Amino acid sequence: MSKAPIIVYTDGACSGNPGPGGYGVVIESAAGIQEFSGREERTTNQRMEMLAAVVALENTPEGSEVILHSDSAYLIRAWHDGWLDKWQRNGWRNAKG
Repeated sequence: MSKAPIIVYTDGACSGNPGPGGYGVVIESAAGIQEFSGREERTTNQRMEMLAAVVALENTPEGSEVILHSDSAYLIRAWHDGWLDKWQRNGWRNAKG
């Protein structure tokens, strides 16, 4: 019998760009529900969306099947279109350095 997937919900937001922002994470698993959140004084919306996903994955067991729900087209495209691999190859820098 296989384990049920871990269900993750993430969101990030920012007031201004850059400006104060925060993120929230809810993880549902057989062990129960976990919630995580954080904030930064000067950040961007995309950074908070990505940070929410990172926090979620850092708090799930390695090798687990994870279903991640996000309303962020940026996060979904980064994952789906292979941007993460490109960013890692570039030392996590964008075209502007």
